[in-house]
Amino acid sequence: MIGCFFIGFFSELAEGRGLFFPDARAFLIVGILGGFTTFSTFGNETMNLVRDGQWILALLNVGGQVLLGLGGVWLGYILAYQIWR
Repeated sequence: MIGCFFIGFFSELAEGRGLFFPDARAFLIVGILGGFTTFSTFGNETMNLVRDGQWILALLNVGGQVLLGLGGVWLGYILAYQIWR
């Protein structure tokens, strides 16, 4: 949640107020905060879609992330179980 807060905060400063050059924005938001937590990047990209009025893509992004994420965890469990039973 800390990463989500900061990525939203700095995104607003960068995109809404123009306080960062594009390279600095990419370094801070995608590089530093995206590396801090990938969930913050997911949240930011979803909010960007919402802000741009792309509600269907935002909903597909949320649904796809949840389903693919849970699917990946499930597959990991299955694989580990099959290898080390």
